[in-house]
Amino acid sequence: MALFSYQAFSKVGKKVNGTLDAPSLGSARELLQQQGFFPISIISAHKAASAESSIQRFFQASVPLKDKLLFTKQLAVLLRSGIHLVQALELLSEQFEGKMNRIIVTVKDGIKEGQSLADGLKQYPYVFENIYVQLVRSGEASGKLEVILEKLTHYLERQGELQSKVSSALRGPFIQLTLILAVSCALMVLVVPELAVTFEGLGMKLPLPTRMIMSFSNFIIYHYLLLVGIIGAIVFSYVYWASTVSGALTIDKIKLRLPIISLFTRTGAIVQFCGTLGMLLEGGVNLPEALDIVVSIVDNRILKKSLKEAREKIIKQGQMAQYLKQTGIFPPMATYLINTGEQSGKLDTMLLLVGSNYEKELAEFADNLTVLISPIMTIITSVIVGFIVLSIMMPLSQMNQMAG
Repeated sequence: MALFSYQAFSKVGKKVNGTLDAPSLGSARELLQQQGFFPISIISAHKAASAESSIQRFFQASVPLKDKLLFTKQLAVLLRSGIHLVQALELLSEQFEGKMNRIIVTVKDGIKEGQSLADGLKQYPYVFENIYVQLVRSGEASGKLEVILEKLTHYLERQGELQSKVSSALRGPFIQLTLILAVSCALMVLVVPELAVTFEGLGMKLPLPTRMIMSFSNFIIYHYLLLVGIIGAIVFSYVYWASTVSGALTIDKIKLRLPIISLFTRTGAIVQFCGTLGMLLEGGVNLPEALDIVVSIVDNRILKKSLKEAREKIIKQGQMAQYLKQTGIFPPMATYLINTGEQSGKLDTMLLLVGSNYEKELAEFADNLTVLISPIMTIITSVIVGFIVLSIMMPLSQMNQMAG
C-alpha cells in the first residue's frame, strides 16, 4: 500500500483535499470514484514531500520526541528480529497517527522506489536532525542499521531526560516569580484601593510604606493601558533585537558571563560536542563530517565560533585535545581524557565517556539548583508579600490606637 494525496470534486461540486492508501495510482482513482468523488489530481505522497517548498517545511511543526523515540526503538527491534525494512515500516505505520504516520508511509514509498532510508528521513529536517540522518546513513552503509538505531534510541532517551531536568530547573523559578507578581497585583488592585478609601476618609497621616503601596496601586488601576503598552514594547523590542545577528551574539556573550547560566551553557556544549562526536565516530562517520555535524548543533554562537576554528586545525593537523583546550571551553580533565583516547586509538570511547560524565554532572547540578532556588524564592515571596501586608497593617494599627 502507498499513500497518495488528492484533489477532487464532491457530488455537490465542492473541492476537497485529502490522502488515502492504495496499491497503485489507478487503484487510488477507482477508490475515489467509488466514494463519489471526481479526481482532479492524484500524486504520490512521497513525490509531494520531495516537491514541498522550504517555506512550507519551516512552518510545519515537529513531532513529539516521544514519537520519534518510539519509532526508532521499534524499528531497531523489528530489524533485529530479521524483518525487512519495508515490511517493518509498513507495520510501524499502523501504530502511529497523524504526521508521524504520513512521514513513515512517505519514507516507505521512497524506499520502494529505490531511495535509501537516510535520504527519506532527510526530507524531514524538522523531525530528523542531521546527526540522526548521518548515523542512519552510516548504518545502512555498514549493514548494521539495527545497531545504529539502538544507539540512537539511547541517545534520544538521554537527550530527553537531560532536557527535562534542565528545563525543570529553569522553569521552576519562572513559575514562582509569575505567581509572586500575580499575588502582588491582586493585592494592589483588590485590597489596597478599598483600604485607601477608608484611610482618606479618616484623614490619617499614612506611613511611607503605605503611601508607596497606594501610589503604585493607583498607577496600576488608572494607567494599566500605559503599563501594558510599556511591557509590550519592551518584549517586542527584545524579541526583535534578539533576532538580529548583533543581538543574538550579545545575548550569547551574556549567557557566558552569568554564573549559573554560564555553567549550563558551557557544560551543555561539552555534552553536545563529546557525546555526539563519539557516537558519530563509533557509528563509522568520518572525522571531518562528524565535526561539521557536531559544531552545527552547538547553540551558543560564541562557543560555536571557537569550536569551528578548532575544527579547521584538527582536520589539518590532528591533535584534537590540544586545540580543544585552546577554546577555553573544555576543562583539563576533559582534554586529558580526549588526549588519552587519541593516543590509545580509542577516541570515540573516550569522547563518549567525557560526554557521559559531564551529562551526569549537568543533571546533578540541575537537581541541586532546584533544591537551592526553592527556599530563595520562598524568601523573596515572603519579603514582597510581607511588605504589602505590613503597609496595610501599619495604618490599621494606628486606627485601633485612635479608637482606643
